[in-house]
Amino acid sequence: MGKIEFHGTTICAVRRNGEVCIGGDGQVTMGETTIMKSSAKKVRKIFKNSVVSGFAGSVADAFSLTEMFEKKLEEHSGNLRRAAVALAQMWRSDRGMRSLEALMIVGNKEELLVISGNGEVIVPDEDFVAIGSGGNFAYAAANALYNHTDMSAEEIVRESLKIASSICVYTNTNVSVEKL
Repeated sequence: MGKIEFHGTTICAVRRNGEVCIGGDGQVTMGETTIMKSSAKKVRKIFKNSVVSGFAGSVADAFSLTEMFEKKLEEHSGNLRRAAVALAQMWRSDRGMRSLEALMIVGNKEELLVISGNGEVIVPDEDFVAIGSGGNFAYAAANALYNHTDMSAEEIVRESLKIASSICVYTNTNVSVEKL
């Protein structure tokens, strides 16, 4: 019997006018045909409500990574970039962690970062970013809305996820959002 794969999740984050907002859909899909859960919460505020995080990938792995990231934030006095680099280095070098399958977006009012398991910390070129199964769709929508409307960060995140859910079978309309 092969490995059971879980798909799903679209995470979108936008920084605009002093706010940062991150949202994600609630779908967890097993294999290619079965929705296991429609209301998973994949975004949260961490580190004294000063950082928002969202993850795509294995839910259990992502919760572990979020907890580790919060510890790194504490070690680095809340410095988002230093904590992200420390987590990425640990994730890449630790044999037990290398098998964790997730991708994270973290942000505060100053910056957004994408952290991957191969040791990368990516600073997006724009004040919006998206990851996950419907990430490309949400990114395209956020790009258009950010550059051609006066919508707030939260409005862009919600509308981008709505658009992604209308295209991506691994993304649903049960959206949760966190804002700073």
